[in-house]
Amino acid sequence: MAKEKAKKTVKTASVKTSTSAKATVDKSAVKSVKSGKSVKETKVVKASSAKATAAKEVIETPKSNLEDDKQKIIDKFGQKKGDTGSPEVQVALLSLKIDKLAEHLEINKKDNHSRRGLLKVIAKRRRILNYLQKLNEKRYKKLIKEIGLKK
Repeated sequence: MAKEKAKKTVKTASVKTSTSAKATVDKSAVKSVKSGKSVKETKVVKASSAKATAAKEVIETPKSNLEDDKQKIIDKFGQKKGDTGSPEVQVALLSLKIDKLAEHLEINKKDNHSRRGLLKVIAKRRRILNYLQKLNEKRYKKLIKEIGLKK
């Protein structure tokens, strides 16, 4: 019991920041950490303008939300129930991952490790699309149209 309270206080202390001009944390972020939700916090370089407050976002992203998105994609693009291996499903899931990484990189411009991961995911999606184009042109064009990709 005492260990759990110690862990909670450590989590809360890690979210709270100094009241200097660098960054402040919303009380909702502290509450969400206490409740166990995952919190994504961006760092603010200068807190002198409205731009800085816009850059400082606390976004709550529960894991169940991401799992729901994946399940919806699998249901939509799968050729039968439980189909996760068809090229359409793979490309749709990779597109979701690309969108999430692109959002992350807009906030964290210097995160070159994630940038490399993004490029790898894009290349993998391109390879699967090339395979699908060779396999069945009609399915390829339908998928491109549904996902909203160029080409």
